Amino acid sequence: MTTFKKTLIALAASLPVLAISLPSQATMSPYMEKALIDVCKAAKSNSLIKLNGTTKGYRLSTKTVALKLMCNGEDVISFAESYGADKTAARLQRSIGNVSITDVAALSKVKVTF
Repeated sequence: MTTFKKTLIALAASLPVLAISLPSQATMSPYMEKALIDVCKAAKSNSLIKLNGTTKGYRLSTKTVALKLMCNGEDVISFAESYGADKTAARLQRSIGNVSITDVAALSKVKVTF
């Protein structure tokens, strides 16, 4: 088999894989993009009424927004804080809840006598 035929067969075999993987990089719908931009603007506004109304209007959970939304390359809480929106940043932080890490190994004390 010639090199040309081998290359052609390899290309033909990889084409379906490429065709399947391309749609997985789907673009965001205009509605979803507008919703996320509106939530970022509401977080920046430092108005709890506006933030709650926007998230409820688009049927988004405040916890999901706080954990997963990125505004201009920052998480939404840091984004709000960078614009001085302390009330909305605190509300988003409270929606996540308290997280505590307990080191189990540090709880047990070891006594050594010599």
